Amino acid sequence: MNRLVVESYGKEENAFGEISTFLHRRINEIPLGLCPVDYTLNVLNLAHAQSCGKCTPCRIGIGQISKKIETILNGNGTVEMVDSIESTARAVIDTADCAIGYETAKIALSSVINFRSEYLSHVNSQQCHYGLNQAVPCSTLCPAHVDIPGYVALVKDGRYNEAVQLIRKDNPFPSVCAYVCEHPCESVCRRGIIDAPVNICGIKRFAVDNAKNVPLPKIAEKTGKKVAIIGGGPGGLTAAYFLTLMGHEAVVYEQRHKLGGMLRYGIPDYRLPEKVLDSDIDYILKTGVKVVLDSYVGESVKIDDLKQQYDAIYISIGAHDDKKVGCDGEDSKNVISAVKMLRDVGEGNAPNLEGKRVCVIGGGNVAMDATRTSLRLGASHVACVYRRRIEDMTALNEEIEEAQNEGAEIKTLVAPDHIESDSKGNVCALWVQPQIISDVTADGRTNVRKANKPLERIPCDYIIVAIGQSIESKHFEQSGILTQRGVIQTEKTCFVPGSGNVFAGGDAVSGPSTVIRAVAAAKVAAANIDSFLGFNHKITVDVEVPSPALTNTPATGRVNLTCRNIEKIKNDFDLVSIGMSEEEKNQECSRCLRCDHFGFGIIRGGRNKEW
Repeated sequence: MNRLVVESYGKEENAFGEISTFLHRRINEIPLGLCPVDYTLNVLNLAHAQSCGKCTPCRIGIGQISKKIETILNGNGTVEMVDSIESTARAVIDTADCAIGYETAKIALSSVINFRSEYLSHVNSQQCHYGLNQAVPCSTLCPAHVDIPGYVALVKDGRYNEAVQLIRKDNPFPSVCAYVCEHPCESVCRRGIIDAPVNICGIKRFAVDNAKNVPLPKIAEKTGKKVAIIGGGPGGLTAAYFLTLMGHEAVVYEQRHKLGGMLRYGIPDYRLPEKVLDSDIDYILKTGVKVVLDSYVGESVKIDDLKQQYDAIYISIGAHDDKKVGCDGEDSKNVISAVKMLRDVGEGNAPNLEGKRVCVIGGGNVAMDATRTSLRLGASHVACVYRRRIEDMTALNEEIEEAQNEGAEIKTLVAPDHIESDSKGNVCALWVQPQIISDVTADGRTNVRKANKPLERIPCDYIIVAIGQSIESKHFEQSGILTQRGVIQTEKTCFVPGSGNVFAGGDAVSGPSTVIRAVAAAKVAAANIDSFLGFNHKITVDVEVPSPALTNTPATGRVNLTCRNIEKIKNDFDLVSIGMSEEEKNQECSRCLRCDHFGFGIIRGGRNKEW
């Protein structure tokens, strides 16, 4: 009667679960600036503790690698020992019985290959090359290095104007980023060790929504130097803003009728209302930035002429050209790029999708924008076609969820095969080839391959292609500016080698990227253009950040933004997301651990008050 019994978890198993959860959070929120050799040793020791001991490669090999790394860290290592770690790791990978052994060895191999200079630094000088510089994680991972704990503390104190001023020291687009930033800062928030990262972006939005009549910053004396800015998007306007604050004359050349670039002509109003964008741009222009609209540099304005007329040039053009699918039937009528479709909507020339069936090809944020915009233009059915899984999409999770909630269909693991058109050349269907998930690449992305299944037909009247964007760089190439695969080549300072006085940044250099990265590149460019012109101006702000309260930090749920209920999606381009209430703001701000004060942040000065 007692051959088997019903098992239940006891306190020991629950304790194991708690330890594992803590470990998971701890690893996810790994402190920045750690010595990779020391960190590798600790990872190997943890993994080695999981070994069953059955196979020699895992039991002995991993242990030997750990001992050699420990010897190196103690200052008694040799170059031969570093080589031995690599060869031992390769041997364990080839001979270990199970993943506990060979996957651990892969970590050791990756470490010794990618951080070889760090290993050699410990061998030759007995010290870290990287150092233990655990800076404030959120500010460090923000591309523009905004003082995040500082403005969170100011928002908590109800000092919204000063919070916005503090943000603008590093980023003149606080409102835009409050609405559309991908918030990489939150991925390393130490609050995740306790419960979940602070909703930094939501707090920023509360600040910009409640700030009133923020005063202009101090502008330096005129230098007599002139800088031409090619492109009136976030990167170009950021560079113009900071250069103007430094006393230089910044002139922005913009191809279109209005400033904003992809912010205006690529992001729909339901995500970024026009008045929000205009508020940031108007503030920038009040500093004295000059603008030349409807000016196509390369055609109506010659690049060589600008090089002669101005002391320096900054190129910050966006990725406005589309990429093709590369399948039969792509030239059919009503096959359009997402970039063009969103631009037409921004210019008031939206396509008529009333009652139409739409297929969107792609899985990024642009694809989600095209999908959700199509629904608002009256499409009867919208299917977003992606060749990988939903979890592999590069779009923000909230964008995918909102698209589904609004009625869009997400069709995954299907790749475009060909486009079917009717006798008049109009699109009537997209044929797709089912895919099966495959191997994982070195960068962590999951590949797909053709599945042993027949083609599928998706009836549609429009196909919107959102598989990437490219840079229109031919005019710069013709002017002798160094490019490679369509993007401008620069030094880390944003200077274009061999150009004389040309700098470049943002999408023009990196390819299609985010708003905050364009802002960050422009900040770097502005500082180095200032130095190039023979100056050393500092950008600062006179704001006193409140001292942190010495309180406990019990686990507390994260406040997430909600979406308003949309009863009728057609023609509804009003803002979807709902900002925090004051009560929610206060609770979320109180979750900040103030890493600028506690831990290594205070040792290195707490915050950068100028740059």
